[in-house]
Amino acid sequence: MTEFLYSLLVFLVLLVSAAAGLFVRPLLAERHRAIETVELVRLVVTMLFTFAALVLGLLTTSVKASFDTVSNHFRGFAVDIIDLGRTLREYGPEAEPARLLLRRYTALAIASTWTDEPPPPGVEVPAGLLHLGPGGDLESRKLGDLLDSIELLIRHLNGGDAMQQTLAADCLGQYRRLIQDRWILIEDAHNAIGLPFFIVMTFWLVMVFACFGLSAPRNLLVCTVITLGAMSIASAVYVILDFDTPFTGGLTIPSQPMRDALGYLDR
Repeated sequence: MTEFLYSLLVFLVLLVSAAAGLFVRPLLAERHRAIETVELVRLVVTMLFTFAALVLGLLTTSVKASFDTVSNHFRGFAVDIIDLGRTLREYGPEAEPARLLLRRYTALAIASTWTDEPPPPGVEVPAGLLHLGPGGDLESRKLGDLLDSIELLIRHLNGGDAMQQTLAADCLGQYRRLIQDRWILIEDAHNAIGLPFFIVMTFWLVMVFACFGLSAPRNLLVCTVITLGAMSIASAVYVILDFDTPFTGGLTIPSQPMRDALGYLDR
């Protein structure tokens, strides 16, 4: 929703700037509407628009690459859960409490992160379990406490034979890899676009559309083209901001890898 509001704000600001240019144009003195002046304004507008287009293109490429990176790390995190669950099952009944707790963690992570999707069957999300932490990342203290409990259960596994001792060591190693990948995922999911840069980029676009209004005649076709142009720019801003928040908005990382991991734990 925040991404949509930002893009809508950009759309309105661009329309207002273009409307201001259209309003000011008839008030200009004749010397300000000379051919040389108009040509200079067009040259400056072309330079500004080219620069803004390059920045928008680079931003789109950057946030898409960041989105794909988070998506790949997320699939790796789901694989870590499957590996740990498989090793716990191979260990035997003594590891069953840790495996059930891992299953609960996975179910709660799905239900609390993808709140717009149906939760896994039989899971109840505790009150206060947020899908995003106060800083806007994926860290959740309650889910982290669940993982800490799993670590304690794994460390209390005292295998009676060499096979179980090896499996217990494998469980601990897989758990550490899971925690490492979890923190990598949390850090990767931080917003990459800062508010100051977003404001500066919007200022560039405002200047461009204001110049459009200054150099364009006042008729229906011009107003329609300017509106469509502002709408196109706003939609590009929406896509950039939505890619920058991979777990919220309209373009989100799918929950299927985690649901596949949960399905494996339910076997």
